[in-house]
Amino acid sequence: MSSSSALADHELSAEQFSRVAALLYDHCGIAMRPGKEGLVRARLAKRLRKLSLPDFDSYLQLVGNNPADAEFREMVDALTTNKTSFLRERAHFDYLRDTVLPTLSHSVRIWSAGCSSGEEPYTLGMLMLDHAQHGPTHDLKILATDISQRILAAAAAATYSAELMADVPAEWQRRYWTRAKVSGDADTFTATAALRKLVTFGRLNLMEQWPMSGPFDAIFCRNVMIYFDKQTQQRLVERYWSLLRPGGHLFVGHSESLTGTAHRFKYVQPAVYVR
Repeated sequence: MSSSSALADHELSAEQFSRVAALLYDHCGIAMRPGKEGLVRARLAKRLRKLSLPDFDSYLQLVGNNPADAEFREMVDALTTNKTSFLRERAHFDYLRDTVLPTLSHSVRIWSAGCSSGEEPYTLGMLMLDHAQHGPTHDLKILATDISQRILAAAAAATYSAELMADVPAEWQRRYWTRAKVSGDADTFTATAALRKLVTFGRLNLMEQWPMSGPFDAIFCRNVMIYFDKQTQQRLVERYWSLLRPGGHLFVGHSESLTGTAHRFKYVQPAVYVR
């Protein structure tokens, strides 16, 4: 059966789309807006086929209304986007290196909220290890969280293709990664123990209780809040403020802004704010 005919067997009605959107919003804060029907249908149809379910009503009955349920988490995994890369939006890392880290003489705590497949926290780790070589030795720790258990497992494995590592400077590749040839010409890079031990991964739904108490020196929540409405963004910004130490920094994505959100942060430069 072709992919197009398989999709035709799984029609998604407007009412079913609304139910999926309501589940995502109520439990995860994610605003699945009209226009995303095709995405929802295509991604969840794969779950229907895997589970041998006849239609979306059967699937929604299985998912229920319990975010702790295994299939609910599978649904969230399927519908959340995990686009990221090493050194993405590099100006943030330059600012952290040149402006933030030199001011810290204590233990350094950074939270990567919405860490996806790990490129962001490992970039932070390389930057921090580099800084430690040229300054006082800090107690360095990075907390990396995401709602997707599947993507967290990939991040914790800390192994990436040569293609994904292309933006990592050659010196960092030599210093913080072990290169191996798996099959044919396919090289992979695995993070060294020194880099891996800086990062603690954990599943976290940003809408639920946060187990950590801070304070953090910096929080990276980049290209995450675009999936939330203004009300949810407002709550998140307030919670980030409470977990940052005075002088701590919040980094958001370059396509994001705190404009239109009431907050106490001071604007520093595009997508960078300080408490």
